[in-house]
Amino acid sequence: MFNFVLTPLPFTQFTKGEWLMCGIVGAVSTRNIVPVLVQGLQRLEYRGYDSCGVAVHTGGLQRARSTERVAELLTQVTQSHLAGATGIAHTRWATHGAPVVHNAHPHFSHGPGPDAASRPGRVALVHNGIIENHDELRASLQARGYVFQSQTDTEVIAHLVDSLYDGDLFEAVKTAIGQLQGAYAIAVFCKDEPHRLIGARAGSPLILGVGQGGTEHFLASDAMALAGVTDQIVYLEEGDLVDLQLGKYWLVDRAHKALTPAQRPVKTVLAHSGAAELGPYRHYMQKEIFEQPRAIADTLEGVEGIAPELFDGSQASAARVFKGIDSVLILACGTSYYSGCTAKYWLESIAKIPTQVEVASEYRYRDSVPNPRTLVVTITQSGETADTLAALRHAQSLGMTHTLTICNVATSAMVRECELAYITRAGVEIGVASTKAFTAQLAGLFLLTLALAQSRGHLSAAEEARHLKAMRHLPAALQAVLALEPQLIAWAEDFATKDNALFLGRGLHYPIAHGRRAQAQGNQLHPRRGLPGWRAQARPAGPGDRRHAGGDGGAQRRPAGKAQKQYARGARPRRRAVCAGRRRHPAREQRGPARDPHARALRRALTPAARGAPAAAGLPHRLCARHRCRQAEEPGEECDGGVSFL
Repeated sequence: MFNFVLTPLPFTQFTKGEWLMCGIVGAVSTRNIVPVLVQGLQRLEYRGYDSCGVAVHTGGLQRARSTERVAELLTQVTQSHLAGATGIAHTRWATHGAPVVHNAHPHFSHGPGPDAASRPGRVALVHNGIIENHDELRASLQARGYVFQSQTDTEVIAHLVDSLYDGDLFEAVKTAIGQLQGAYAIAVFCKDEPHRLIGARAGSPLILGVGQGGTEHFLASDAMALAGVTDQIVYLEEGDLVDLQLGKYWLVDRAHKALTPAQRPVKTVLAHSGAAELGPYRHYMQKEIFEQPRAIADTLEGVEGIAPELFDGSQASAARVFKGIDSVLILACGTSYYSGCTAKYWLESIAKIPTQVEVASEYRYRDSVPNPRTLVVTITQSGETADTLAALRHAQSLGMTHTLTICNVATSAMVRECELAYITRAGVEIGVASTKAFTAQLAGLFLLTLALAQSRGHLSAAEEARHLKAMRHLPAALQAVLALEPQLIAWAEDFATKDNALFLGRGLHYPIAHGRRAQAQGNQLHPRRGLPGWRAQARPAGPGDRRHAGGDGGAQRRPAGKAQKQYARGARPRRRAVCAGRRRHPAREQRGPARDPHARALRRALTPAARGAPAAAGLPHRLCARHRCRQAEEPGEECDGGVSFL
């Protein structure tokens, strides 16, 4: 049976506060800020969106919104000569309401009354996240005379702020967020206070950008949006509220206590838009696949030997923590969860430490038995995944205080809240299907495995040297695999004709199979399931047609008759294939070999380049000297040019 050999690329799954990937940009300045706002949205386009918009203060509130690309929004603002010194902008993924213009951000509140829409807007607001009690708030506001123009939960916040406004926008927002339940990052300004912008966050990331000379300030959901504008960044923490005005800003925490610069320091962040440029690649996913060798090399840079000190954090010593633990609990979501499932095999087989892996979004919704001697390991690319942060805090509330994170962003909330940390250096990941972030996480988790094994006396000097040598070879090994792209493309062309997929894996490859199942969803296949390898013998239910593709185990539908019975008994049916080096006999065109998808894939894989270099093509079998087919029993032996069994 022919096996599809495809690079496993788990599909990124986003969690509350991060799965939306909406973008926020805001600014208070003395210059026309519209070009900065639109450019910020362009830098965030890689996140994806279905609508976008910008609003500014120009003596009153004006906005432009679009369900097209940001380039179309730019055309709108140029033609309408939209300009202003205070403004906000947003890219939206629809959650409440369809992706139509009236649901796009920014949202205005015109005050209560049936004729409110005819009055000038008073409050403008953009929002990332989900407000869970928006229905109750909507009903309350409607009872007070507010008329809603959209189906969004964001308009609820705008009207709520307007209903509480009494001359001080900061106080109105502070009171409003006390009534919100759910995740949010908001930026809001008011017609009556033209040089003031208020931001707040809970569950969704938000940063403050300090402009040159302190004369202008910015808000954004990602430092990338401010690349080229400012590199002076203040990271807002959970529950923070910020007030931006010309030449000054101040922050308060969730308890409404004023924060000092020492508590929320300004950090220099070298974000650059070049990370979002495609270069010679066709799309971001291809670019990031080919960046994996560099990401692994950067992640392993400076690792001269295995030692707990690799994981030291600002709050604790890893050597001390590792000696006081007897189990590991991994908390993660989406792709990070699959890397954690893979690490479980390493931790239990090499470090000999019991390991449990939990989906972070579900962990806090069940009763669990806490163990104070457990090392809680969180895995997150952004360090801001709301559910993983909530799961970490839940574990800490249960008395599990030994915490470590594998994270790609050194300045993130996750790194700040964990005792220990290992920072991967995969860089910005733009493609939805995780590639380099996933492999960098695996590298960090394997280092953690070796460090724990050493601390527990299960790693000899010889084993350490062997593992380090293998890890240092990873970038070169990945580069060699990437050189097979032409052959993989040929196989993928055959795989792409399938509507359904079945992914099988055993051992370490079982969690990878699950990740590939999720990737198939991203490719608009209909994945049936990811299964352990032994389940292939049990004939799992499938769609039952020839458009059902198999990954790893090869789950093509078996033909009726004798082969079907062999498969039901657990025997491996014999598949016929024509040698790729000869033309098919006309008499065989109506028989199995001519229609056999495995043989077709084999023929496609044997491109002229592959025939000249069978080893480089990555084929697992020997090729005959004449046709480069599988029929040769010994190297160099020629086949008979006929039909053989695979």
